[in-house]
Amino acid sequence: MNQFAFRRTKLACFSAYFTMSSVFSLPPLLFVTFHRLYGISYTLLGTLVLTNFCTQLAIDLVFTLFSKHFNVKKVIRVMPLITSLGLVTYALVPYFLPQFAYGGLLLGTVIFSVSAGLSEVLLSPVIAAIPSDDPQREMSKLHSLYAFGVVTVVVISTLYLRLFGGENWMWLTLFWAAAPVIASVLFSLSPMPDMAPGAGKGQKSRKGLLMGLFVACIFFGSCAENAMGNWISTFAQEALGIHKTLGDILGVAMFAVLLGMTRLAYAKFGKRIWRTLMLGMAGAALCYLAAGLFAGRVVPFVACALAGACVAMLWPGALIIMEEHLPHVGVGAYALMAAGGDLGASLAPQMLGMVVDSAPTEQLGLRWGMLVSALFPLLGVAVLLLIRKATKKR
Repeated sequence: MNQFAFRRTKLACFSAYFTMSSVFSLPPLLFVTFHRLYGISYTLLGTLVLTNFCTQLAIDLVFTLFSKHFNVKKVIRVMPLITSLGLVTYALVPYFLPQFAYGGLLLGTVIFSVSAGLSEVLLSPVIAAIPSDDPQREMSKLHSLYAFGVVTVVVISTLYLRLFGGENWMWLTLFWAAAPVIASVLFSLSPMPDMAPGAGKGQKSRKGLLMGLFVACIFFGSCAENAMGNWISTFAQEALGIHKTLGDILGVAMFAVLLGMTRLAYAKFGKRIWRTLMLGMAGAALCYLAAGLFAGRVVPFVACALAGACVAMLWPGALIIMEEHLPHVGVGAYALMAAGGDLGASLAPQMLGMVVDSAPTEQLGLRWGMLVSALFPLLGVAVLLLIRKATKKR
């Protein structure tokens, strides 16, 4: 079956990845509303974020170890509906049973986090398995849609909450719950490419070290992306003294826009992924150092936003370079890569927060946190050099 037969399949993948952004972007926008309406502490609200990442990590590990026991094609077709079910649970349980509001939010988080984990594990290998003249570009397009999805969810949700008030948050959540249904319908009407569930034992023994380097690459790339992505708003407000609204629009949103635009640019013009990753890691390190070392507001703030362009290809680029050197590696390998990325997304923001808490002042701690976080992309550079050496030998 040629690449033209899979056009609808690619569209389904793109739609699913775009709507997945609601799982990550919407809940934090509602935390203040939950605290005010239901009296839920910020500690418990923070636990929802931790639950999200832990559930995704668990799904990654399950598919890493047991991918051959799943009917991957059926799972992909059901996956968007799981997102919808989670968001519906998230909205309706607190609305109808406010005394069990936190339980409903927690249950909904677990359900849609399962879908998010499946999306990270399965959508990339589907795109990689579809015949294409330039698979790297298709992979980059897929991951660019997440960034644009974040911007879309943040803008629409912020305007809705401002116009209709936080007390009507459940209708906003139900709106985003309807979006994944489109992806599910597209998947049900689309052919699915053949995908190997995992590599054989001999292949694992020969290529295990190289696979470990790819996992380390995506781990440090995810650390570089998520440390800045999670702390840029707080850094702009508390360390630089920039108003929150301005910081979110020119900081958080610009970070996401540059993330998506850079991925689209690579999809159109990019070819040399190893060099792109090296420049991205090095550029991210410089952005962290500039944010932590330069006085004033302009240079650190611009550095934070520009980091979006630098880190853009670190996650999808790690998948591209793996597929380039270990073709047809199987769903299990993509699950292992997703586990490495999710682990980085969980640990890096937490580590930066620990640095902030250990400092004598919050402003100084945020500066220190940026400097310490520069270690992630610097270690990523070292891993890339090892990958270069190992692949040259092969």
